[in-house]
Amino acid sequence: MSKRKLVEKRVEDGGKVTRKVRRSVTVNEVESPLGWLHRHGHLNRRQFDAGEQLRLDWERANLSPCVTMRWDPAPGLARGQARAPSLGRTEQQAGARARFDEALAATGTGMSDILWRIVCAGEGVRDAETALGWPARAGKLVLSMALDRVAEFYRIR
Repeated sequence: MSKRKLVEKRVEDGGKVTRKVRRSVTVNEVESPLGWLHRHGHLNRRQFDAGEQLRLDWERANLSPCVTMRWDPAPGLARGQARAPSLGRTEQQAGARARFDEALAATGTGMSDILWRIVCAGEGVRDAETALGWPARAGKLVLSMALDRVAEFYRIR
């Protein structure tokens, strides 16, 4: 089941210099930009899966800004419970951070910026293009090439 939070938003398109076209669009506020691009046919399944894997490593590495302290219970065992060998949280974070850094490095120079902005930070394509000073519609092309390289890194077929 997918989460949906549909809202109406007013958009102004800059048509001619003297006239602005106003219209209303329905937006799902909980859908990621990557999910939207995939759902509308701009990314194939392999590219979408690569982006999701990259975002998962970013989240596992705990690279997002933290604004409060963690309230997780202290690690411990219940009485009579055997300890299974596993990686601790620090080792899992370190592994995810290494995979994330290597995946960004595999994209090559200039592609990691748009990849991080859209996949990890959740920026829209237009906002990412504007922030990077890129022309319109360049972001989707570069993003798809970067996601192909990330898919190769993660060995996604």
